[in-house]
This record gives sequence, structure tokens and C-alpha cells, in this order.
Amino acid sequence: MIRHAKSSWEFDMDDHARPLAQRGLDDAPRMGRHIKNLIKTPGKVMSSDAIRAKTTAMLYLKELGIPQEQLVLERKMYDFGGKDLDAVIRSCDDEVDVLMVFGHNNAMTNLVNHYGDMEIDNVSTAAFTAIEFDTDRWSMIKKGKTIHFIKPKDLK
Repeated sequence: MIRHAKSSWEFDMDDHARPLAQRGLDDAPRMGRHIKNLIKTPGKVMSSDAIRAKTTAMLYLKELGIPQEQLVLERKMYDFGGKDLDAVIRSCDDEVDVLMVFGHNNAMTNLVNHYGDMEIDNVSTAAFTAIEFDTDRWSMIKKGKTIHFIKPKDLK
């Protein structure tokens, strides 16, 4: 699970269309490079269709060597509470062993705390959280084990 990178508030625009700030443009690829050898290649990659989440996903994927054509954009993931994001994750095809999702707070913080075994006050921008579940059915996920929580500040 990845929260979108730092977004720009430079322009007065619709929230859905906000781009990344320069810090976000720097943090996302650095995070992608860092996690490349820590994770299995995702079988499916999904993102909110908001510009800041989609751009974060594309920057991560470039560093992971995953073709951007594999990115699935999902409007329901433009979710700030977590209910819709949770529904998207739970509806994932059981053939997918590793799912990577890009979204927004507070949904990310809510879900990593609900499903992970590590209490995280706030999932910061561009942060990566990996949770391992003891099931092979996405619809049946319960409390899992947080195996990674890495934020951009950890890499400085």
C-alpha cells in the first residue's frame, strides 16, 4: 500500500486534478528504487485515478521495471475514509498473489492500522507499507503482519 507522494497546492484547482509537488516527484522514484529488491513483483497494480496518485504509481512502476500499461486506475480508490479502498482490495481476483495499491489518506492510515500489526500514527506521503496475510482469498483477509513500513524520511 502506497500513499500518493507530496502534492502541489500551487494552483487553485479541483482536488482530483492536483499534481505532485517537486518533493513528490523526487520522493516517489527514490522510494520505488528502495523497495525494488524488498518485494515480490506485484501481480496487479491499482491506483486512484486522481492525478497525484496516478503519477506516484507511474514513478514507482518505472523504478520497479513494471510496464505502466499494467496500472489499473479505479475511481473508487479516490477514497479518504477507507471503505471503498477496502472493497476494491477485497474484490481482487484470488489469482493475484501480490497486490500493490496507490491511494490517499486517511484511507491508507486507516487500512494499514486495521490490517497490519504495527500501529502507525500517519502514513506519510509516498510511504510504502507491505502487509502479509495468512489467506489465499482477498475477500477473507483479516489482521495480517506488517513486514515493511518505509517513508521517504527513512531514506535521507
